[in-house]
Amino acid sequence: MDDSVSVGVLSLHNSKETKAILNAVEALGHSGVWLREDNLCVDIADNDSTLDPNVDVIANRLLLSKTEQPAELLGLALSLSQLRPMLNRPRNVLTAFHKFATATTLADGDVRLPDATLALDADRLNAEKAKYGDEVVYKTAIGTHGGGTWKIGADERVNPRVGDRYAFLQELVERDSDRHRDLRVYVVDGDIVATMRRYAPDNDWRTNVALGGSVEGVDDVPEEAAEMALTVADTVGLDYAGVDLVEGEDGWYLLEVNPTAGFKGLFKATGISPAPYVAKLAIETAGGEVDDGEVAELAETLDDSMPEAVATEPQPAAEESATIGYTEDVLVSGTSGTERVVAKSDTGAARTSIDTRLAAQIGAGPIKSMTKVRSGSMKSGKARPVVDIVVGVGGDRHTVAASLEDRGHMDYPLLLGRDILQEYQVDVKRRTDAAEGEE
Repeated sequence: MDDSVSVGVLSLHNSKETKAILNAVEALGHSGVWLREDNLCVDIADNDSTLDPNVDVIANRLLLSKTEQPAELLGLALSLSQLRPMLNRPRNVLTAFHKFATATTLADGDVRLPDATLALDADRLNAEKAKYGDEVVYKTAIGTHGGGTWKIGADERVNPRVGDRYAFLQELVERDSDRHRDLRVYVVDGDIVATMRRYAPDNDWRTNVALGGSVEGVDDVPEEAAEMALTVADTVGLDYAGVDLVEGEDGWYLLEVNPTAGFKGLFKATGISPAPYVAKLAIETAGGEVDDGEVAELAETLDDSMPEAVATEPQPAAEESATIGYTEDVLVSGTSGTERVVAKSDTGAARTSIDTRLAAQIGAGPIKSMTKVRSGSMKSGKARPVVDIVVGVGGDRHTVAASLEDRGHMDYPLLLGRDILQEYQVDVKRRTDAAEGEE
């Protein structure tokens, strides 16, 4: 008798975490199925629904933060959750990935939260800013990899929205002013799997690995922090989550909780992969059995190779790069506004750059560092300020650190560099404007 169960991992992108979970399921003696665009189908006939592939349980790994239409993916996950047990259920994912919803969910409990203000009127939001002192955190309610988060001064005016996303103010909790740091605690099924300390890179205060932050493993998690992480995951209702905490002068505070936290930085810091623990929970949810010792042994390796079950099949359509033109209509946002502009694609530029006037118009900044940019025959390059902006291309959002320059004599106020173009194919024959001039 075959007692194996089938675990579907719902993921429409090419993810190391998805591969790692599927490989762990297979290594534990069960069947892993990648649910994606080229194989997923739901059919309803005579009031009877059929899911193909026919899996026993679904692990939700949909990334909602980067897309401009997260409701579409939430709706997809909600549809499937009506048919099969789902780990990280859609309603709880919504609570987690919307940062202010996380805060209001936890506000009446024992979890210590930074003070925060959400106001839909610009005058009201800026009036409330005064109570936070000289510096305050300004962030979009939906963000990713540290994007959409700024530390601003009391005299900087902000908007209630950055692009199409609401933003709010949050108290700055910072005990170690020389180098900002926080904790990422990874929780699976009510247990702490691994914990790392994250340090902000030079000239920044955000600790995200995607932004260049460094990490180290933490073996002895402070009791208050451990209890807080477990309480947060349980209250929000997540089966697995990365919980981010920061220590203030009077104890630990919750920064946010991530329902699709990555594994790469955590494994680098701790030598522990959460994937086998997620696989174990999914298998047991479907009625299967696993050996705990084998789970612990598998966790010592992050196997993110292509799973054998899908290695010879076509790659997910979502993995194929979208096409962007030589010039492209984009939305560019800062802390005080959003503008639609025509941008030029330049695969020779490592970094996106923005005109000083456009940057002032949208409230790009504050200046976070200086970068050297080569200019003409100058080998050494010249230093330019770097500011955070959010660029909307098609249906995707990109938060990048753009160099600031005077582009008034050029045709395009925004130049898209490889920090954005790496995710696209550039068709130099395609243009969205009629301009014939060259920069």
